[in-house]
Amino acid sequence: MKTLIIVTHPTMDESLINKRWVEELNKFPEKYVVHELYKAYPDEILDIKKEQELVEAYDKIVFQFPFYWFSSPSLLKKWFDEVLLHGWAYGSKSGYKVGGKKVALAISAGVDDEDFRADGKYRHTVIEFTRPFELSFEYIRADYQKAFVYYGLEHNVSKEWIERSVPMYLEFIDNL
Repeated sequence: MKTLIIVTHPTMDESLINKRWVEELNKFPEKYVVHELYKAYPDEILDIKKEQELVEAYDKIVFQFPFYWFSSPSLLKKWFDEVLLHGWAYGSKSGYKVGGKKVALAISAGVDDEDFRADGKYRHTVIEFTRPFELSFEYIRADYQKAFVYYGLEHNVSKEWIERSVPMYLEFIDNL
């Protein structure tokens, strides 16, 4: 079964790593379906029914985004607020439409992983910062998987550093 990759990057044309990941994913349409939210909704007005139908069609869903202000870009938060509705994603009469689906985050982080440690600059790990995602997925009974995080892109934007991430990311998705 194919994996749905929901990509949320507001400046994809300027991206180095997220754009590269999407390019690689698109080489394998038999395995991955890439859904770029900012491309699909440049006005940020979501088609809720279409998004829900898309989610219902896949058993594995990855949310790919750059780490912005210790979270995700705003359109992804809006997507959660507007798509994961009571009566569809949760609630006693919802059928929990995302329930049992494997979901994971794929995050590109600008700073080095040393900064995201208890003794580091930000005093918390990226995993700690993403607890609201984990709890939200648990609440809607999805099967939340450990996140993929690739660090160091602000200080190391070499082609080698970016290319190093590509097979790691594909392996992560394939092993969900």
